[in-house]
Amino acid sequence: MRSLSDRQVVVTVKLRDGESVRGWIEYFDDAMLRLTREGAPNLFIYKHQIRSITEVAQRGPRAETQARHVASKVAPNGSAS
Repeated sequence: MRSLSDRQVVVTVKLRDGESVRGWIEYFDDAMLRLTREGAPNLFIYKHQIRSITEVAQRGPRAETQARHVASKVAPNGSAS
């Protein structure tokens, strides 16, 4: 988890009740983690409520550059150029 937090990687956290939330891990300790989200309230989640944590994508300038690069390769009709 330290690597995910240090790199601020976007993750999906699946909770034991079936709900999934997305954000990046800003802080964690033995009992809980803080999930920071864009456009939504940040969450403090107890670790015993977590079923799984899955890496989604990179966050930050490099990820935005990669997204623009991929988008530039897709033609308006949705096919790859």
